[in-house]
Amino acid sequence: MKTILYLHAGAEMYGADKILLELVTGLDKTKFRPIVILPTDGILRQKLEEAKIKVHVISYPILRRKYFNPKGIINYAFNYRNQSNAIVKYLNDNNIKVDLLHVNTLAVLEGIRLKKKLKVPLYWHIHEIITHPQVINKFLCWCVNQYADNAIVVSGPVKRHLISNGVNSKKVVVVHNGIDSNVFSPDVNSDYLYDEWKIPKNAVKVGMIGRVNNWKGQNDFLDALAPLLNEFNNLYLFLVGSAFEGQEWRIKELKQKIASLPHSNRIIFSEFRKDNYAVEHFFDILILPSTSPDPLPTVVLESMGCGRAIIGYAHGGITEMVKDGYNGKLVKSLDKKALNIAVKDSLVSKNYINFGKNSRKKLVNDFSLIKFINTFESIYGE
Repeated sequence: MKTILYLHAGAEMYGADKILLELVTGLDKTKFRPIVILPTDGILRQKLEEAKIKVHVISYPILRRKYFNPKGIINYAFNYRNQSNAIVKYLNDNNIKVDLLHVNTLAVLEGIRLKKKLKVPLYWHIHEIITHPQVINKFLCWCVNQYADNAIVVSGPVKRHLISNGVNSKKVVVVHNGIDSNVFSPDVNSDYLYDEWKIPKNAVKVGMIGRVNNWKGQNDFLDALAPLLNEFNNLYLFLVGSAFEGQEWRIKELKQKIASLPHSNRIIFSEFRKDNYAVEHFFDILILPSTSPDPLPTVVLESMGCGRAIIGYAHGGITEMVKDGYNGKLVKSLDKKALNIAVKDSLVSKNYINFGKNSRKKLVNDFSLIKFINTFESIYGE
């Protein structure tokens, strides 16, 4: 049996968090023993414990913008060394011999030091496409090329980005994420959301789900789609997501922008929820307006599982998930007018209904959870 140590960047339940949960809970426990160490407490730890996965919290630093200054660099380096040592001590104190190290996301650099101290291979699971600051992108790609034994990426665009920035192509393997199509399903009951959000039953619901940050595209969503509220009296718009700790000001600005718009009573904002499976089922159309390439957004897979149409900017992993004109529409990146037209056309023609049916078919065929788990087990077993 192989013991695999997993390090991750947080303990929430956004895309990479969910994929980690699916992976460690789905592994064949007669062959693999997952041990998860998280940098903070949160809902992910609770979910892992409920699934009987051994999990522990050690506050190792995660590479964030707050460290991009002289004082931050010093603090990061100090905590990096100390908390890496704390991880090794925890393993030794509990007689845990690790066979393989799986680091989930580029923001976790502790795997570099632990690879050396534990003398084990490092499998770096990369969910990001870093485009700026360019110096950070170059540094992280250098780290991957220098230290990763395998760079497992979530989509072709991530692979191309790494190779174009100097990572050896022989190290890079694409493994598309998978989701449980029984959980994210057209059979989900989401009717309670009509009452919670005071939405009429004849409403057409168009929404996005994502962390409120500088690139997920909440402003593009509003700029492109709020004008459609003037044309469709039964249209409702939804934005769901929270900000990183310390960036709550983004939520305040977003709420102020919503309040300033006409028909703001038909724009619903909600911070992070635990029932995204129901929210995604509730929407008729999911919008992905990310202003930077989103590597393989889990929310798109989940919405596809629920049988929903997808419309978004044509860059990043969505281009491997959505076939234009089949299960949704892809428009030129950052073109808010084109996004407006694509949504309007779908509402007028009602083709979002057939798009949704095709989304479900594509999810089951191409992004199944069992395919995802089996692929990782093969990689681990090499």
